[in-house]
Amino acid sequence: TEIIKIDEDNKDLYESNTNDYVSKLTTIDSEFKDIVKNAKRKEIIFGDRFPLRYFVEEYGISYYAAFPGCSDQTEASAKTISFLINKVKEDKVPVIFHIELSNGKIAQTISKETGAKVLEFNAAHNISQKDFDAGVTYVDIMNNNIKVLKEALN
Repeated sequence: TEIIKIDEDNKDLYESNTNDYVSKLTTIDSEFKDIVKNAKRKEIIFGDRFPLRYFVEEYGISYYAAFPGCSDQTEASAKTISFLINKVKEDKVPVIFHIELSNGKIAQTISKETGAKVLEFNAAHNISQKDFDAGVTYVDIMNNNIKVLKEALN
């Protein structure tokens, strides 16, 4: 509403864009809820840092990760990697996640031992120069996260 006070001539455009964006965000939220509601499992494994605690709490997903939160550690312990490998095998988890701009080494190690597929779940904290130049948006990132979460939970 503040921008409308400054530029009243474009009020309809601002309101239309706002409604469109809110609609996209609502759809994304509904899709995440639907995926979790209808999923075979409610557990994800991150062979990486895990900056998604609020996300999993919101959608009722359990998780295991190589590092807590946005830890500044660079290497996971052998015990942690072994635990994650065993967890993937025990629970027949089909996907191991890494976050954007990660080297993915831990996820690859777990994948080699378990056969699980490695996919990126973007925490929307970073974007590559290539994606920036291509105009990738938050909505694009979340739509891709919908796709990979669906694969991971089924």
